[in-house]
Amino acid sequence: MNRSDQLDYDVAIIGGGIHGVGVAQVAAAAGYRAIVIESRALAAGTSCRSSKLIHGGLRYLETLQVGLVRESLTERERLLRIAPSLVRRQPFLIPVYPKTKRRPWQLHLGLTGYWLLAGLKPQTGYRQIPRDQWETLDGLTTRELTHVFQYWDAQTDDRLLTEAVMRSAQSLGAELVCPAEFQQATLIEQGVELQIQHGDTQRTITARTLVNAGGPWATQVAQQISPQPPTPSVDLVAGTHLELPGKVEHGCYYVEAPQDGRAVFVMPWYDRTLLGTTERVQRDDPSNVPATDAEVEYLLAVYRHYFPGRSTQVLDRWAGLRVLPAATGAAFKRSRETQLPTDNDAQPRVLSIFGGKLTGYRATAEKVLAKLRPSLPTATPRGDTRTLPLE
Repeated sequence: MNRSDQLDYDVAIIGGGIHGVGVAQVAAAAGYRAIVIESRALAAGTSCRSSKLIHGGLRYLETLQVGLVRESLTERERLLRIAPSLVRRQPFLIPVYPKTKRRPWQLHLGLTGYWLLAGLKPQTGYRQIPRDQWETLDGLTTRELTHVFQYWDAQTDDRLLTEAVMRSAQSLGAELVCPAEFQQATLIEQGVELQIQHGDTQRTITARTLVNAGGPWATQVAQQISPQPPTPSVDLVAGTHLELPGKVEHGCYYVEAPQDGRAVFVMPWYDRTLLGTTERVQRDDPSNVPATDAEVEYLLAVYRHYFPGRSTQVLDRWAGLRVLPAATGAAFKRSRETQLPTDNDAQPRVLSIFGGKLTGYRATAEKVLAKLRPSLPTATPRGDTRTLPLE
């Protein structure tokens, strides 16, 4: 397909979260004209309310999501190389007690598989912390403690990472319109026509393709497109996090909630400790996601159980939304594969992103662009997001 200047852009993206800016960067690097339309601010939604982890997803091995874990581990190592000031390798500690559901042999098996999927690199391995070092572990209770496993993953500031990806996209020629309200889109013969409100100005934009990267608002965005593209059945799952005084110094702790066996992380976060997360299906407006008192008490009970001597003063509380396939049962057992439905697989003009993980944003963006290629003109690449530095 030859390029036509009759349309303003090749790829228009609704949503300035990590997936929206990731698509903009990948598209611009491939030589396409890309624009991001964001109603509030970059990373204003889920992309500033995640658990801040750049990880393979150790627990996803329990549900045999091996491909997802392998891809995420590859992206983790890539981000550690291209964004060293934004992504930091961290030790993760798993304490084991008599009532811990995941027994030492299971953890050995899972961690060995995790290391294998990461390529058996020395810096990605695991070990057991010797008993004589347990007293130094940030006040972790040693009563009935039998084992402490240590493995490696990474951590980031999700907002800063999102902003860095957008800066990279802009350096490659992508545009950002923010704040701007997306009002509607209509499919036309050559692509899509969008109406947006930018300040006091009503603006019409045309593009060959439209990417709906609305995150928790993706279903609502799809409803503003005519004809309406297909949307999968999804649940919005809220996860609450707490910020507490003092920083855990020895890494991130991966513990089981004594109430129900769910995984909870206790992590350093600047000069504080970050505790999360919970899971609750959100039925109301995605713009209003409260951290409920019941969730706060649930998390504090976990913290008191494992760190009885540390302060439980809540300095801040917040909740973010994950987009997961609609299902019954625990959210953490559901598939985390990203869904990318299009209006027409042979010649797509509209693609929506449902789900997605912070760690895999770049790989997801590559898949988005691959699905859109039949509708895009030939272009000369400007860069490779696998190696472009982020800062």
